[in-house]
Amino acid sequence: MPHAYSRATRCVSVALIALAILFQAVAPTFAQSNGERPAPAVTYVVVDTHDVTPQFEHPGRAEALETVELRARVEGFLQKRNFREGADVKAGETLFMIERAPYEVVVDQRTAEVAAADAALVNAAADFKRKSALAKRNDVSQASLDQSRAALESARADVLRLKASLRAAQLDLDYTTIKSPINGTTGIPRYSVGNLVGPSSEPLATVTTIDPIHVNIQVSEKQLIDARRRGIDLDNPTVAPALLLSDGSSYPFEGAFDFLAPTVDRGTDTVTARAKFPNPEKLLLPGQFVTVIVRQKQPESALSVPQASVQQDAKGYFVLLVGADDTAELRRISVGRQIDGDWVVLDGLAGGERVIVDGIQKAAPGAKVKASPRTPAKGS
Repeated sequence: MPHAYSRATRCVSVALIALAILFQAVAPTFAQSNGERPAPAVTYVVVDTHDVTPQFEHPGRAEALETVELRARVEGFLQKRNFREGADVKAGETLFMIERAPYEVVVDQRTAEVAAADAALVNAAADFKRKSALAKRNDVSQASLDQSRAALESARADVLRLKASLRAAQLDLDYTTIKSPINGTTGIPRYSVGNLVGPSSEPLATVTTIDPIHVNIQVSEKQLIDARRRGIDLDNPTVAPALLLSDGSSYPFEGAFDFLAPTVDRGTDTVTARAKFPNPEKLLLPGQFVTVIVRQKQPESALSVPQASVQQDAKGYFVLLVGADDTAELRRISVGRQIDGDWVVLDGLAGGERVIVDGIQKAAPGAKVKASPRTPAKGS
């Protein structure tokens, strides 16, 4: 009997344990059937004011501010080159020297000719003066006086002609010294010292100004019309351009627009706009592609919420809020433009309110929610 009693006791214990497990399994079902479903988990963001200043991105190409080809204006052998390829030079700095001796000889010849003409002019003037005095006493014929006057005028003309010839010779001598007309950076010379060059030769080298530097962009007709309606003032523009380099980094200097083409390109229906940027570090080179960000100088701020939080139905746009008692609340809103993944909110929300972003499908207006703040993404 005691053995049978013990076995019965063990059976009862096992049955009780099984009932307990079964109750735990079915308890949530009973709770849900009685309207006690657990509150769904949602995440929210706090409505706040953000920078919503309009900006546009355009592909742009850098162009040199100035480019000059240095050419020989007289013929001769290159005697000197006074710069290193790629070096910075100043306006007025001597870069090439063409052999001067042949042109110095011509200048000396023309100088001597002018001196001889000056002497002949002095003699002709004295002769005319003397004959003029004699003519008053009728001691010389009128024909002789006229010849003396003609000789004087001819001597004066010879002086003028020879002085012009001297100036031309001096110009040719000056042209043997080739100077940079601008500040800039030199290119690779096409001729070496000792080569014969002249007016028909290729350019000796180029000098390019890259600090500052220009960047050209193409503006659509729509953007141009909008800009003209707001008033385009290149002396005091309302927008400022900035640059993104090809590696994704921001260019450290801000530019300014200084030119807008007066005509529309018929092939692309765009207008060329040009901006000038400082380039002291020579990060920008002519021909380089960049991204130009055109942004209003006057910043604008407004309330904004993530696009994922905004829903739309037949009545318009709405969001779900987390109320003070953690109850979901539907709120109708008016939205503006989209900026960087956010909607600009024109009406319907106030700063500090909590807008549900994740778990919207599980939340119902008027129902409790288990709300937690959204964790910012890394790098944001």
